[in-house]
Amino acid sequence: MSEGRRYHAGDVPGRLLREARDLLEEGGLKQLNLRALAARSGITAASMYHHYASKTALLAELAVTGFMELRRDLERADGEAGQGRRLRGWATGYFGFARREPALFGLMFDAEIASQPSVAEAREAALAVLHRIVEEVAAAQGRAETPVRHITLAVWAAAHGAADLAPSTPEGGDLIEDVIGGLESLFRPGPD
Repeated sequence: MSEGRRYHAGDVPGRLLREARDLLEEGGLKQLNLRALAARSGITAASMYHHYASKTALLAELAVTGFMELRRDLERADGEAGQGRRLRGWATGYFGFARREPALFGLMFDAEIASQPSVAEAREAALAVLHRIVEEVAAAQGRAETPVRHITLAVWAAAHGAADLAPSTPEGGDLIEDVIGGLESLFRPGPD
């Protein structure tokens, strides 16, 4: 076993997550198997079950990590956005994460993984950033009666759809910019 892969009991869960992420990035979810993960991590397959009850449990924790990273990106993007550009900041952060981490992004929304309670909770925490932005933008525009939850879901669905479509379309960058422009137009103050 190489020096970099030497087994250390104290960091097995972290090592498994790092190696699972690497395998995911290299070959996608279908190529990630526990035998390869165990070998790459320098432990036996049986030892993995001391830390994760199943492959689903390990992947769910990896997805939770992804949502925590996404939430940090979204909060940072919101903090850097100007007052009138908060939706643009959020959408840019969302698209940036999807582009930078396509395999992890896909895992985070895989139906089996996404249905795990810990993943659903982490997803809601990331979505809460957008909810807060929509609520604050609506309030600043005097739209106190705005159905914030519905708008939040509509904005998220549009952004997520564009993030999924962009890599497979020649106009991917334009599509994202068009979606951002459309979202911004929803929140432009109307004529009095």
